[in-house]
Amino acid sequence: MNLYLIRHAIAEEEIPSGEDNLRALTDKGAKKMRQIAKGLQVLGVDFDLILTSPYTRARQTADILSRVFKIKKNVVESENLAPMGSSDLLLAEINEKYSVNSLAIVGHEPNLSTLVSLLAANAAPIEMTFKKGGVCYLATDDLHHTHNATLQWLLTPGVLVKIAES
Repeated sequence: MNLYLIRHAIAEEEIPSGEDNLRALTDKGAKKMRQIAKGLQVLGVDFDLILTSPYTRARQTADILSRVFKIKKNVVESENLAPMGSSDLLLAEINEKYSVNSLAIVGHEPNLSTLVSLLAANAAPIEMTFKKGGVCYLATDDLHHTHNATLQWLLTPGVLVKIAES
C-alpha cells in the first residue's frame, strides 16, 4: 500500500469565534495546495481514496486534492485524524473499512509525524519537520503491524511547487 501523509495547507491563524476546527485555508494556502497537488501529479502520484480530518482546513486541503486528481467521490472524513485523534484507532479504521492500493491521509501536526514514527521507525521516534502542505510517502505491505513501513520520501511544499513548475 502506498500511503501519502499530507499536512493541511496554510490556514487562518485565528477566527472571531475562536473555534480551531473552523479555521479555513487562506487564499495563499489554497493556491499553494493546488500547485502542490500538481507537483504530486508530475511525480506520478495517484490516490484511490483521500481520508481527511473533519477540521475545515484539512477538509479544504482534501477537496483541492480531489479536484486536481478528479476523485471527488472518494473523500472520507475520519475523527481519528482530528488533532486529538488516535493513530492506533486510525490504523484499525483503515484496516477495517478501506481496501485500497494508494491512500492519501490529510491531517495535522504532530499527529502525522507520530503516525510516520509508528509506521516506519524501529526504535526511537523519527524527528521531522512536517510543513503545511508537506507530503510524506510511505510504502508498506501490511498496516496490521506497526514499524514495517518504508519511508520513501518527505517533500516540502516548496519542492513540490518547483516540481509542478518544471
